[in-house]
Amino acid sequence: MTAIRAYQLTEHDGRSIGRLENVELDQLGAGEVLMRTTYAGVNFKDALAGTGRAPIVKRFPCIGGIEAVGVVESSSADAYRPGDQVIVHGRGLGVDHDGGFAEYVRVPADWIVPIPPGLDMFETACLGVAGHTAAVAIDLMELNGLRPESGPVVVTGASGGVASLSIDMLAVAGYAVTAVSRRPENSDYLRKLGAQHVIPPPEQDARIKPLDTAEWAGAVDAAGGHVLAWVLSRMIPNGTVAAFGNAAGVRVNTTVMPFILRGVRLLGVNANTEPDLRRRLWNRLGSDLKPRHLTDISTPIGLTDLPDLLEQMADGQTRGRYVVCFE
Repeated sequence: MTAIRAYQLTEHDGRSIGRLENVELDQLGAGEVLMRTTYAGVNFKDALAGTGRAPIVKRFPCIGGIEAVGVVESSSADAYRPGDQVIVHGRGLGVDHDGGFAEYVRVPADWIVPIPPGLDMFETACLGVAGHTAAVAIDLMELNGLRPESGPVVVTGASGGVASLSIDMLAVAGYAVTAVSRRPENSDYLRKLGAQHVIPPPEQDARIKPLDTAEWAGAVDAAGGHVLAWVLSRMIPNGTVAAFGNAAGVRVNTTVMPFILRGVRLLGVNANTEPDLRRRLWNRLGSDLKPRHLTDISTPIGLTDLPDLLEQMADGQTRGRYVVCFE
């Protein structure tokens, strides 16, 4: 039997805890494709699972990591051959199926996406779930009529991975972007990504008007809570909001006024997309939506650095993307 290094999640007193362990290769989850992991992006969901701060994990033990980039080692599926460069994310990876924080990953063939033209493996890992989520949000807003000439776009929770990539992608596409961040020390970073303005969010106890000054044509919201209510109140007529996060809370205290008086559209973003859409969006990420600042947004780390990073990420003390490097 072959042992591999992995970040394994187990249950203790009703909470998940993670540690670096040796795991037998033949104990990995089921699937037609065995990947040798080259990179694995780190996400907030991974931080919640690894620190036990939310009931993310559905099966124990389970190797953490909701994404992985690597090379096909073996495959019983006709669609993939040894040597193919691929990415896998979502689909229960790191939740109820052994995930990407391991030297090898075994998954069903229909979970996998080939790395598209225009991206190498490290760039693909820098994007990962975060880049795919940002692409879903932007694609949805465009399908609902948003264009650069529609007006400026706001991005909340701007220092996070999805939001940072969204700013870069929107700027590449020609949008005028305002970044919302509670961390003024990140202003230069956000402007480098393409934000024309950086502003603070409202305070938690701020009074949010049902309708406020109409300012933004589009919004990518990582915050939820009172921040999303504030954004909705400031959208221009027929503005479009794509919401994917809950950093500021899961309850949104708003009214119907933005919807019935301004025709604002609130779109939910779920990154667990169907295979055809997933491939189309990854092709966009390698072409018209490819960010210009992936190396500024992303920080490489080793597997041994992961436990400390997950604590920092859960505490809101990180910025941009982090990528575990296995080679």
